[in-house]
Amino acid sequence: MSTNAASVPAAPPRAFSASDLAILGVVVVWGTNYTVVKEALGTIPPLAFMSVRFAVASVAMAGLLLAVEGWKPLPRPVFLKLAVLGLVGNTAYQLSFILGLANTTAANSGMLVAVTPVLVAALGAALGVERLNRPLVMGMSLAVVGMLLVVAARGPSLGTDTRLGDGLILVACVCWALYTVGIRSLGNEVSALRITAITMLTGAPGVVLAGVPAVLAMDVGSIGVGAWAGVVYSALIPLVLSYFIWGRTVQQVGSARASLYNTGVPVVAALTAWGVRGEKPTLLQAFGAALILAGVLLSRRK
Repeated sequence: MSTNAASVPAAPPRAFSASDLAILGVVVVWGTNYTVVKEALGTIPPLAFMSVRFAVASVAMAGLLLAVEGWKPLPRPVFLKLAVLGLVGNTAYQLSFILGLANTTAANSGMLVAVTPVLVAALGAALGVERLNRPLVMGMSLAVVGMLLVVAARGPSLGTDTRLGDGLILVACVCWALYTVGIRSLGNEVSALRITAITMLTGAPGVVLAGVPAVLAMDVGSIGVGAWAGVVYSALIPLVLSYFIWGRTVQQVGSARASLYNTGVPVVAALTAWGVRGEKPTLLQAFGAALILAGVLLSRRK
């Protein structure tokens, strides 16, 4: 397997490219998805929601891969690497995140997730997958501080009551960092669609099986059309479409810069909560959003 494409990151252009616009779209989708999921979880238990969501996403992703590229065998080492990435980036990440949220506060989870871009950059540099330059490091520092300010307005509080959940959220962050850097290390020898499909199909069984007891215990008749629509939307757009765009963008611009855009997710989540649920953002959150924007712009300088 060639490693040249993985070890030399693409030089960031000065103007916003199609990749930048695509990843901004993913940020918007993931940010608004918090509100969609919150509404659906009002009637569907978390593990059941996760199980059904991944079942729908897996079927859709398999159909998309077969329709667009067909099934082409991969070299065994490449397939095994993708399978491991699927277990890490889907099974372990999703279970850690959902169980972490159940045992900590939304504010704590938001604060802890802020370390993910740093983990991605550090891991990528340590493995020789990314080369960090000064603008990227400075931009990431600003963006992470801004993200912390956005979530700090929710009042995080670390203590013994949330220790388990906080630990699981950190495990989820590490899993996502490993998944993102792992995608980058493949270079361009496997298409983004195939990477997304295989990692999802190998990671989904564990997620689906973990939620089967909750699915069997559900009172299906009490679940409204809106909640089911939320499940389908959350499966097809934030999972199938956004994971594909994420993988493609990581291949094109690198894991560190793609992960930097993730700091905008809580900003979009706060704005969505304001528009849908009337949760007005604070001045602290606005200042944090400005730092995130400044960090993204700074990171693009050569």
